[in-house]
Amino acid sequence: MTADTTTSSFWLNWRVLICGIWVLISMTLALLLIWKFEGFRKSKRDTRETQQDSPGVLYDDETWRPCLKEIHPAWLLAFRVVAFIVLLVLLIITAFADGGAIFYFYTQWTFTLITVYFGLGSVLSMRGCYLHHKKASGEKVDNVEVDTEQGSYVTPVHGEIPNTSNTEKSLGPNVEHHARQPAGFSGYVFQIIFQMNAGAVILTDCVFWFIIVPFLTIKDYDLNFLIVNMHTINAVFLLGETALNCLRFPWFRIGYFFMWTVIYVIFQWIVHACVKLWWPYPFLDLSSPYAPLCVLKLKVPVRGDVAYSVLWNIFPDNKAETPPLLDTLSSLLSMCEVAWGRRSAEA
Repeated sequence: MTADTTTSSFWLNWRVLICGIWVLISMTLALLLIWKFEGFRKSKRDTRETQQDSPGVLYDDETWRPCLKEIHPAWLLAFRVVAFIVLLVLLIITAFADGGAIFYFYTQWTFTLITVYFGLGSVLSMRGCYLHHKKASGEKVDNVEVDTEQGSYVTPVHGEIPNTSNTEKSLGPNVEHHARQPAGFSGYVFQIIFQMNAGAVILTDCVFWFIIVPFLTIKDYDLNFLIVNMHTINAVFLLGETALNCLRFPWFRIGYFFMWTVIYVIFQWIVHACVKLWWPYPFLDLSSPYAPLCVLKLKVPVRGDVAYSVLWNIFPDNKAETPPLLDTLSSLLSMCEVAWGRRSAEA
């Protein structure tokens, strides 16, 4: 029987205090990582040399240019448009079939986020294809000559002498003078959503297929078409996007994933403080004396390690920083099995 979460006694105890401390620590560490390394804060005042060394710098062409120059940007655009349409249709169908209560789950939060990602990515790719077409036809857009490999070259206005000293230093003496334009606000939002999806999508799908599905199979529970697709197609599209785009993947971006998860946990606590409801996930239930341990182990460190270790393997530049995926997954499985076993015993 679920405890009444609307009473003051449910919240004014040592379990909630410790869980709140864990969440506060996670939020603080995430914000510190973002504040220290994020590129959009530094790009306004740093030199080009500093920007190149900064792990958080994002250039405009990286939001729409494929990873290989042999691939036309239109292919990435087509992939993003198809992914956006499929995800949006599936999300709408699921919402009509199961009602708005599906957005009570972390999975639907993540699914909605990745749908927004592909929608924004489609818009950025449309702009990129426009710039690429202008470059191929030898035209200029807004006084900018676009180079699909080196970025954009800003044409000086009449009477102005271009300053190429910094470009020469950063690109070397044998490279043409192309000044890559930093990404705008929408570009950084796009990459941030990509980083949050990287952790959230892999997390939800791994937990579903490796933990929940075996448990439900034992209970003879039939999975319907929508549930299976909800936990499969998002990962397929994300991995395809990861293979096609040229977005950077610095390690500190895990801070955004932590913040996304913390926001969901806080949202659940606020809702339960106002309305007596069942908990969507057993480790969020604060009535258990093991709640602080569950929040610490299942919410914060495990989620980041599992998801990011999967996607770090896709990026060759980050292989040296990749934690052992199999060991991490093994730890996740053992802890979740304990949680599910305890829940079944109490039921």
